Amino acid sequence: MKTRSLLFLLILGTLPAVLSAQTIEVSASESDAKIIVDGQSLGTGTLKIKVPKNSCVNVKIQKSGFLRYEQTYCNKKGMTEPPKKQFFDMKRDDAEEASVKTDQANIDFSIEISKKLDVTDVWKRANQIVTDYFDAIEVADKETSYLRTAWSIQSFQQNTIRTRLIIKLSKSDPLTYKVKLVSEYSGAPLTSVKADEQFHDWDRTLRKYQNVISDFATRLGNQ
Repeated sequence: MKTRSLLFLLILGTLPAVLSAQTIEVSASESDAKIIVDGQSLGTGTLKIKVPKNSCVNVKIQKSGFLRYEQTYCNKKGMTEPPKKQFFDMKRDDAEEASVKTDQANIDFSIEISKKLDVTDVWKRANQIVTDYFDAIEVADKETSYLRTAWSIQSFQQNTIRTRLIIKLSKSDPLTYKVKLVSEYSGAPLTSVKADEQFHDWDRTLRKYQNVISDFATRLGNQ
């Protein structure tokens, strides 16, 4: 009876399909790009990946200086069958192209002021330098010699960068100020500038700010 029932279902075309493992060949335009499968780095450039029946596999393609790529392949009944091959044409990371790696981000730099300048001159020049780079000053207290810009934010395809400058008096004799260029990233596009918990220190700075510390040293420093 069981054999007859199976034959009857087969004739009607209603016999359920039997899933089997699927193999996908994943390749990237960058031959040294890492291929990470379910959190494990398994190869570079090209890799054949097996997707067991009734399972899903997560694949990430990564290389420094390039955008990140991620795809999940599922081999389950009722879901789209995985492709036999998939090619990832990797594009340059626009956030990295717009920035430079630096040891000047997120560090207090002490600048000893030239003896030719008094506190009023220093404050005036400092404000001039700041406005050369930033559009808005959030706090400016001449009495305590403290200045902080508002965040300047820029969004990229896979990242959001926010930057600000902080200036404060370090000591009065010799007259010394601390200048800090704060550079942070979120790792996602269109992050709100107010989402502090999503931002982290970045060891890079956008190119338009790369000379701000040296400008302070040149225009205020004791040369």
